[in-house]
Amino acid sequence: MAGIALDHVLLLATVLFALGLAGVLIRRNLIFMLMSIEVMLNAAGLAFIAAGARWGQADGQIMFMLVLTLAAAEVSVGLALLLQIYRHLRSLDADAARLLEG
Repeated sequence: MAGIALDHVLLLATVLFALGLAGVLIRRNLIFMLMSIEVMLNAAGLAFIAAGARWGQADGQIMFMLVLTLAAAEVSVGLALLLQIYRHLRSLDADAARLLEG
């Protein structure tokens, strides 16, 4: 059984990363921006897995575990910050969060 070509997996990772980047740049809702960052991290993890499988090394899987850990920490801290912003401003709009400049 033949595996999926590295080019196809990297193309998928690139498309996912571009969609996540577009979501961060275009949308103004902070929760949507947080989800877009998650998509970008998953795209990077997919690229690590593909590269590790291509070279026959476990390094890609180890890096993916690091990316998953980073994503979990980002979600926990990000959601805590979003809850505090919502309690203070009653909005999750990124433009409204500019009022928090100190």
